[in-house]
Amino acid sequence: MSDKEPILKVRNLSVHFKIPKGLFGGHSVLKAVKDVSFDLHAGETLGIVGESGCGKSTLSRAIIKLIQATEGESVWMGKDILKMNPKELTGLRKDIQMIFQDPLASLNPRMTAGSIIAEPLKIHYPEVGKAERMARVIEMMEKVGLSANMINKYPHEFSGGQCQRIGIARALITRPKLIVCDEAVSALDVSVQAQVINLLMDLQKELGVSLLFIAHDIAVVRHIAQRIMVLYFGEVVEIGSSEQVVMAPQHDYTKKLIASVPVPDPKEEMKRRELRRRLRREAAAAAA
Repeated sequence: MSDKEPILKVRNLSVHFKIPKGLFGGHSVLKAVKDVSFDLHAGETLGIVGESGCGKSTLSRAIIKLIQATEGESVWMGKDILKMNPKELTGLRKDIQMIFQDPLASLNPRMTAGSIIAEPLKIHYPEVGKAERMARVIEMMEKVGLSANMINKYPHEFSGGQCQRIGIARALITRPKLIVCDEAVSALDVSVQAQVINLLMDLQKELGVSLLFIAHDIAVVRHIAQRIMVLYFGEVVEIGSSEQVVMAPQHDYTKKLIASVPVPDPKEEMKRRELRRRLRREAAAAAA
């Protein structure tokens, strides 16, 4: 594979769920993701943006086969992830890691921070000795801004931002080529969001890792991503460079997402609130 070749190619990916109907059997089909295609290159950040319920998280999980796709391909460095067997998937996990939305809920409360970060090493690199494993854990903790003397603390002893730093360290400890950030900053305060995003950007520059960054806030996505893909009811309605999508949006839904970003001017904010209300009405009508 050449350097210019994408490391991830998603083609015509769809995810459908069967929804039971009433007491008399039968089912309806919820098309959560519809015919999504895109490429991701080494060292690139692709932002996937859309409102809650538009299929972002479902798409991210289907790409790495945490849930089953209905059809399509997710080709990682020449191999279709969707056709991999369990043994192949286990080998894949060290190259593709995930950071989850709720930093505290994604950590085992019975394990210390050091044990949580070390766990992927135990699974994927069992040949690494305990001393070397702990040295790598401490090194990674320091990279994400956690002191080594926190290594024996439990998740409940950390703030939300610190818990997310543990999640980032856990994701990076195997030196993956891709990290899927599923609403990784949505549960954090605004000031902490900025710290975590800047940390991810710094680590990406240092380690050369690719990011799939999923969020509902297009302003946050613009800050971290080189390209943005906009999802609306499971479909891609727009994709392009961050500047192109934000400064010259082509689709009405993208324009409304941009208009929904809060601004300090009260009059402008009132106009945008009206746009947000209109967006919710149109979304409800489309769902019906």
